[in-house]
Amino acid sequence: MNGDPSKEKQNVHPSRLSQRDRRNRTLMMVLSGIVFGMVGLAFASVPLYNLFCKATGYQGTPRQVASNTSKASSRIVTVTFNADVAGNLGWRFQPKQKSMQVQVGKSYLAFFEAENMESKPVTGTATFNISPDPFASYFDKTACFCFTLQTLQPGQKVDMPVSFYIDADLVNDQTLKKINDITLSYTFFRAADQKAATTLGAADDGASKGGAAAGASGSRQKSSLN
Repeated sequence: MNGDPSKEKQNVHPSRLSQRDRRNRTLMMVLSGIVFGMVGLAFASVPLYNLFCKATGYQGTPRQVASNTSKASSRIVTVTFNADVAGNLGWRFQPKQKSMQVQVGKSYLAFFEAENMESKPVTGTATFNISPDPFASYFDKTACFCFTLQTLQPGQKVDMPVSFYIDADLVNDQTLKKINDITLSYTFFRAADQKAATTLGAADDGASKGGAAAGASGSRQKSSLN
């Protein structure tokens, strides 16, 4: 006859139980470390991925470069500008030129216009994209409003420049030889960090109150003289 299983478990030597517990704890620590490592890698991969896209033009992201090191070519392409605003941002945003005829290898300056339609200072951030995607590896930006956060006062309207050129290596790309239309698109979003807007609004409120106090003081002085 088979013995009682419960008695068999009770007869397991304590040292074997402790060894099993240690192995289980070690396994749990290893698995937990892997999970936390994967989470950390996921967060770290976002900025690394963005840097990769900006450096290579991957996924339609124009490259960011310090200066134009390209030589001018005889090839001409048409760059069309597009502007959009996310639904959570009360701005008006549009290109000041619909399109430009661009000579490959030469530097150009284009402008977009943004206006804050809200009743308080707001900070926005712009994303950008090139289409067709393969052109992104040749579309180089040396300066752009999209590189930094933009804060606008209520009702403030500003021109936002972007300096760019099309790398002359484009002429050697046989897949794009017969395509001469490029679209540069921007979308403005409300920035997650509104500290700059909050600081600006507080400074303006302080200035307004200071001006009002000075005006009231001047009025009292005039009244006393009269």
